[in-house]
Amino acid sequence: MRMLLIHSDYLEFEAKEKTKIAEDTENLKGKLEECLVSFIAVEREDESNVKGIIDKAVEEIKKVAEKLKVKNIVIYPYAHLSSNLSSPETALEVLKGIEKELKKEFNVLRAPFGWYKAFKLSCKGHPLSELSRKIVPEEEKKEKEEVESEFYLIKDGELIKIDKDNLKVIENKYLRQLAKYELGIRESLEKEPKHVKLIKEKEICSNEEASDLGHFRWYPKGKLIRDLIADYVYYLVLSHGAMPVETPVMYDLNNKAIKEHADKFGERQYRFRMGNKELMLRFAACFGQFMIKKDMYLLPKYLPLKLYELSTYSFRYEQSGELVGLKRLRAFTMPDMHTVCLNLEQAMEEFEKQFWMCLKTGEDLELDYYVIFRFTKDFFEEHKDWFLRMAKEYKERYNKDLLLEILPKRKHYWVGKVDIAVIDSLGRPIENPTVQIDVESSKRFDIKVHADKEIYPIILHCSPTGSIERVICALLERDMELPYFPIWLSPIQVRVISVSEKYNEYAENIVKELIKNNIRADLDDRDLRVGKKIREAGKDWVPYVVVVGEEEVKGNKLTVTIREKSTLKEPYKVKMSLEELIKEVKEKCKDKPFRPLPLPYKVSLQPKFN
Repeated sequence: MRMLLIHSDYLEFEAKEKTKIAEDTENLKGKLEECLVSFIAVEREDESNVKGIIDKAVEEIKKVAEKLKVKNIVIYPYAHLSSNLSSPETALEVLKGIEKELKKEFNVLRAPFGWYKAFKLSCKGHPLSELSRKIVPEEEKKEKEEVESEFYLIKDGELIKIDKDNLKVIENKYLRQLAKYELGIRESLEKEPKHVKLIKEKEICSNEEASDLGHFRWYPKGKLIRDLIADYVYYLVLSHGAMPVETPVMYDLNNKAIKEHADKFGERQYRFRMGNKELMLRFAACFGQFMIKKDMYLLPKYLPLKLYELSTYSFRYEQSGELVGLKRLRAFTMPDMHTVCLNLEQAMEEFEKQFWMCLKTGEDLELDYYVIFRFTKDFFEEHKDWFLRMAKEYKERYNKDLLLEILPKRKHYWVGKVDIAVIDSLGRPIENPTVQIDVESSKRFDIKVHADKEIYPIILHCSPTGSIERVICALLERDMELPYFPIWLSPIQVRVISVSEKYNEYAENIVKELIKNNIRADLDDRDLRVGKKIREAGKDWVPYVVVVGEEEVKGNKLTVTIREKSTLKEPYKVKMSLEELIKEVKEKCKDKPFRPLPLPYKVSLQPKFN
């Protein structure tokens, strides 16, 4: 809050014209003599603790009034004192609150909020007659949880309580790392995750210095990978009955439901003011999808109803110290599906289906997933058998144990969720897919199902992969002797190298045939030694490298090095025909989306982006 305090002979005002945010009032004229005039601008940060800012403002005004020995006080809204204003609703609430408290001891006149006003003021002109104040709200005191969450290892149907002292009961080192993170054990590591170097080295992306921190520029190879992952999720959710939509990235915080939902996520938001509106950039696709559902006439026969959106982009104003490569960004792309369910029974059935769908993305992306379920205590006790059945099936399918968090009571919009993570090269989790059972938002957004009576439904939130940027982060962080992208995601799937210029035409024909068969292939036609070309293909993580020389031309068989089967010491080489190579690559990419090479197919013409 910004405040200008003027000790005045008098202040006189007259409201002339309404603005869009003007309060309804008959108090359009006023005059007070021998008064302390408090010009006030309520700021955005005051919204975090409205009661606290009212109390501090009243305390400051009273202190000055007592020094000046005045009993008359004018409260005058004055937005010009700040460029970082609160919402109009908050400002009016604060001004009315200050008026109410001061009236207990003073004669108070409050000028109307949101009106263009003419005023006359006579300042007394002594040393204390003009004072300015910046008032900052204290953090609202929150009641401490009486009981903290409890964590368990689920092993062969048994719940084994875990804490900092018995982590050795978790045999899998990656699951143990996830448990340490959940228990708040943070190891001091000065190293940065290896993907931070790789995104530049592989010409995937880099931070855009001309933008805000955590906003990236994407180069052709990185854009291709992002688009392929987006295509993959799109077809995956469609196969599960989702309907694609697209919604705005910006929302008006004058909408009560949106403001309540946004306020639950704390301060890490991009908020700004344009004219009389306070706006925010979305941090998820919830807002737009909920507004669509609110306006739909939902019938039980439509349920479960799934809407899907690739939120390009969502925004979270993360702290600068937390921005590390692609793991945590301020602008990110989130595949986001929301499912309207008639009741909890239907929601649990859909939750289970979506859990398995999320795990399938790990198989298709070749990522090593680790799982933690989270439930409120009352939900878990009521549905324990359902959870243990899922845990048993998970163990049978993946031969892995999992973690469980029990919350003493609900403090979020969900009663149950599952978080699925990959562990990075430093032993820290990269949070990827999630499914959540939301029991709160339908009522807040007035989403109703019209059955025999109107019902507020349960809503599932699901991101089948987590943010696309984190998927790429996880792919780059994999623990592999010879790292590579899954072949369907590899920017260049086959590189053809001729041993000398006289075989270039033959090599180029091979490349053209590969391209014709929807395989991303290029030709290293540069005037370099063959050994250097092969090494550079390795640096580019090309999964199939074809060398063409006299033997290959005469025998009509290609010498192919397969990266996936090679080691650092021994490349895996096979002889195969062009038809066999095409068949193998297409089999590896079966049922996955395809996009063509986004670069010239001749390496000599491919520009460098770093």
